[in-house]
Amino acid sequence: MTFTYKTRGTCSSQITFDISEDIVSNVKFYGGCNGNLKGIANLVEGMKVEEITKRLSGVTCGFKSTSCPDQLARAIQEAYNSQK
Repeated sequence: MTFTYKTRGTCSSQITFDISEDIVSNVKFYGGCNGNLKGIANLVEGMKVEEITKRLSGVTCGFKSTSCPDQLARAIQEAYNSQK
């Protein structure tokens, strides 16, 4: 199932991704640091929700209390929980 998440407090404005059971795929960030976000999307491809949230939750960006990786973790966890 495809999900769309509007980010808060980051340069990227939106993230889309698929979750099938507990596996994440097709992550795309809109806006933000293009190369870094493509890299993050490639790194999490095929990973389980729990592993992504464990690794990326709480990552900050400069003086901000969040980051694009943190927003991805939040988005994935929220979407996964909504499927239950």
